[in-house]
Amino acid sequence: MQPKLFLLFLLLALAFGARAQPVDGSLPRLVKTGPSTQLLVDGKPYFVLGGELGNSAASSTAYMQPVWPKLKALHLNTVIAPVYWELLEPQEGKFDFTLVDDLLRDARRHQLKLVLLWFGSWKNSMSCYAPAWVKTDLKRFPRVEDDKGVPQEIMTPFEPRNLEADKKAFVQLLQHLRAADGQQHTVITVQVENEIGMLPTARSYDARANAAFKQPVPAPLLTYLQREKKNLKPEFAAIWQRQGAKTKGTWEEIFGKGLATDEIFMAWHFAAYTNAIAAAGKAAYPLPMYVNAALNRPGWLPGRYPSAGPLPHVMDVWLAASPAIDILAPDFYNPDFKHWCDLYTRGGNPLFIPEIRFEDGVAAKAFYAFGHYNCLSFSPFAIEGSDTLKGAPIGKAYELLQQMSPLLGRYQPKGQVQGFLLQKDSAASVFTLGDYRFTARHEYTLGWSLGAKKPDWTPGGGLVVAVASDEFYVVGTGLVLTAEPTAAGKRAGYLSVDEGIFEGGKWVPGRRLNGDQDHQGRHVRVPGDEYSIQHVKLYTY
Repeated sequence: MQPKLFLLFLLLALAFGARAQPVDGSLPRLVKTGPSTQLLVDGKPYFVLGGELGNSAASSTAYMQPVWPKLKALHLNTVIAPVYWELLEPQEGKFDFTLVDDLLRDARRHQLKLVLLWFGSWKNSMSCYAPAWVKTDLKRFPRVEDDKGVPQEIMTPFEPRNLEADKKAFVQLLQHLRAADGQQHTVITVQVENEIGMLPTARSYDARANAAFKQPVPAPLLTYLQREKKNLKPEFAAIWQRQGAKTKGTWEEIFGKGLATDEIFMAWHFAAYTNAIAAAGKAAYPLPMYVNAALNRPGWLPGRYPSAGPLPHVMDVWLAASPAIDILAPDFYNPDFKHWCDLYTRGGNPLFIPEIRFEDGVAAKAFYAFGHYNCLSFSPFAIEGSDTLKGAPIGKAYELLQQMSPLLGRYQPKGQVQGFLLQKDSAASVFTLGDYRFTARHEYTLGWSLGAKKPDWTPGGGLVVAVASDEFYVVGTGLVLTAEPTAAGKRAGYLSVDEGIFEGGKWVPGRRLNGDQDHQGRHVRVPGDEYSIQHVKLYTY
């Protein structure tokens, strides 16, 4: 070989050798399978049995060291952890990935996956995690202003320099993840920003925002309105239709004057800004990405709650403006869990719960979310914050859900999984699986079987997987499940009810429960202070 040609090959080899390892074909991704969306990790369905760290926990590797064993003892498979812009880029253009690398190392040591939260321009509305060099340069990185012209600690989405600074840092993060984790897939999804919202007014009144508000509604939103006219969320469609469903005009001409229009306007610009960040990040490393919302309280007007985030009544705006975002996700601190889950699963949006209050009944809600809504993620907030976590009910639920995950992945797309939530005032849950119609009630309603009714109600819940027309696995707590055949004139009998566990994906039966535990063949029961899996075979007579 000629010396010049050899030198060329050597330089090419060195250049390619210095690059990050390529991303393999089993990169975490979302796939539509039957009626449900599944998260695939290493080619297999994956359910995030997670816990979100408190906001400050991941800022100290030393602080996290005693936390990791607690999380493992809770049977989590995933930790949801922040990445802080101010610590990632403490000086402009100089990046420090130490905390990210420590998270990767420690998660791997404990056989856990990660969901990373990008605390960039906004965290709970505010720009508290922006670097000091951003916060202190108001001329270059301006803020939103309220209707009195008072600046707020919120970076305005109308300034391109704000977007470019955030985007550059996010791209650096994704490039680093590709290099450090492109083969191991410790990080399975990324949240872009955190609980975006406008306060204390429904929109910003900074000069750039005022100029944008006078402009015509962007063509992509108008196109979306016309294309999705029959599929728009009803509360959003009503605003547009009250103005005559116009297809051109300014924001107030299209949606009318008022706080609702102010919020729609801000939602578009928040969403477009976030989409630009997500799209740039995906170009570097195409992980699934979502945005989360702080849910509004009933009756509160825009501006009083963090407005214009990916809330149910402006979901259509976010869908139109942010095609690079895969999921719109709720953070749960409100009552009426079912109501909000119903809103967030409209139009095929997958249910992904990155944050929920760590409170009584959270384990029952986990069973319900995965069973009824084909949930992809469930994650109590500040998961590290209690010394009693080892015995927490969520850990007991997660232990069983981990065992059930292969069945969920297989039978969920076929519509052969159903879940239920049983609270003090809730009606019985009725559903059909296989050849049977089931009725689920809270165990405490059956005072005749338990003696005096318990005054302190712990929510119950569970899910049922039909592996055949007459064969089912039931998992949960605080439940009584009865069955009747769908065929007229028949009654249901119990061939067998066995408690047990899955080991390595194989069912290992324990006690046969065909006596007092199933009330002599009348029902399946899991007491309110217990968590179990039961294998049920039915017949008709």
